[in-house]
Amino acid sequence: MSDLSNGAKDSDTENKTVQGKLNELSQLVAWFQSSEFKLEDAFDKFKESEALAEQIEKDLTKLKNDIQVVKKKFDTEE
Repeated sequence: MSDLSNGAKDSDTENKTVQGKLNELSQLVAWFQSSEFKLEDAFDKFKESEALAEQIEKDLTKLKNDIQVVKKKFDTEE
């Protein structure tokens, strides 16, 4: 994969919803268990999966923080 395609893919991934990223990660995991698995491609797929999992974790942390802010605001209004 060229650097340009990686940049475009990263941008596309960042714009996806958490659910979309989870679906993509599930597809990558399924690839490892499928008949399409090739050892030559495994490292790249693993790195892609790892980066995607990190993005999902970051997104979920941000959502958690946003929910805590809203909850705190809601609690102070009562």
